[in-house]
Amino acid sequence: MITLTPNLNAFGHELPARRQTTFGRDPGLQARMLLTMFLLGLVYAVLIGALIASGARGWLIAVVGGGLFVFQLLASDKLALRAAGARVVSAQEYPLLHATIERLCVQADVPKPRIAVVATSMPNAFAMGLSRKAATVCVTTGIVGMLEPAELEGVMAHELAHVINRDVVIMTVAAFFASIASMIVQWGGFFGGGDEDDDSSFGLLILILVLVAVPVSFVLMQTLSRYREFAADRGAAVITGRPSALASALRKISATMNSVPTGDLRAAQTEFAAFYIVSPRVKTKVGNLFSTHPPLDQRLAALSQLEAQLQNGR
Repeated sequence: MITLTPNLNAFGHELPARRQTTFGRDPGLQARMLLTMFLLGLVYAVLIGALIASGARGWLIAVVGGGLFVFQLLASDKLALRAAGARVVSAQEYPLLHATIERLCVQADVPKPRIAVVATSMPNAFAMGLSRKAATVCVTTGIVGMLEPAELEGVMAHELAHVINRDVVIMTVAAFFASIASMIVQWGGFFGGGDEDDDSSFGLLILILVLVAVPVSFVLMQTLSRYREFAADRGAAVITGRPSALASALRKISATMNSVPTGDLRAAQTEFAAFYIVSPRVKTKVGNLFSTHPPLDQRLAALSQLEAQLQNGR
């Protein structure tokens, strides 16, 4: 549970009464992460069971699936940083960035993460890592040059909230389940065995199950992804005591994102796009239906409500 305690924020502004805080996990997000993983596990347990019942080699599924799971879990952050072109930077290179995160880590009572920078004009930020001690917070040069210090503080606090809630790990595991479905479609015949009729029945059954598993996984992941952004916004507001600063940053990022060339947006649309503070997705006619992030107006409304609550608590 996130609670306020007596302290000053990173820029010396007085926080609401009862300031120095114990910063914990978001209970609503924790419950949703557990439910999502249970439902995803159930869906894919049925899929794996059907594979084995259809004559697939159970030991081969376990070895390949287990190996891919361990690899994705341990290497996901490194793959994401490499895909984004991120470079770990020192305090000498980015003193304001390091100083801001150091102050926030003291306030939130968490270890300081590594800090990486991506050389792109697209303003954005994300966090990766399996634990609080092995986390990396990454920002683009575009966002560093665009935001005021208090706004940058809000963005960094948002990313630290993701690290504290460990939702990055859950999203990584959830993405693994989607990878399994793709692997089964491509290599289903390799796992199976039997005569031609068996192979035909096997292929039809697996196709049906995959057609069910993929959309179910997609809906669960998108729902969790949108909620985790709300949770990180709340966490950032509590750490800094200034929801309005994060709201201002989100407005600037979104406005600038709308002017980013479509080609640059498409280049940023990797499988890790859900981890950004603002989605780099190219706008489509379906609007927010398939978005990994909640609508900007809803995030701003929630932050405005938090601002009012903090003001009333002074």
